[in-house]
Amino acid sequence: MSDFMVWLYANYIRPQLESAQRGDYDFHFDLLKNDLPPCARPSLDKCLEFTASEAFLLGVRTGAGLSADTR
Repeated sequence: MSDFMVWLYANYIRPQLESAQRGDYDFHFDLLKNDLPPCARPSLDKCLEFTASEAFLLGVRTGAGLSADTR
């Protein structure tokens, strides 16, 4: 992952995820955080970083692809 994506995740994507309403998903987040041993939590954080960053990029690419259809 590029340095820019690491920065974007830390300064934009992660704060958005942390402030989002989790609703029914809150139980599952708590379950993971409580059942994982402390040594595995950094790995979970890295997986979330990768997944959220790739999902963000997919949204950007999809939006760019759809922009031609809105003209």
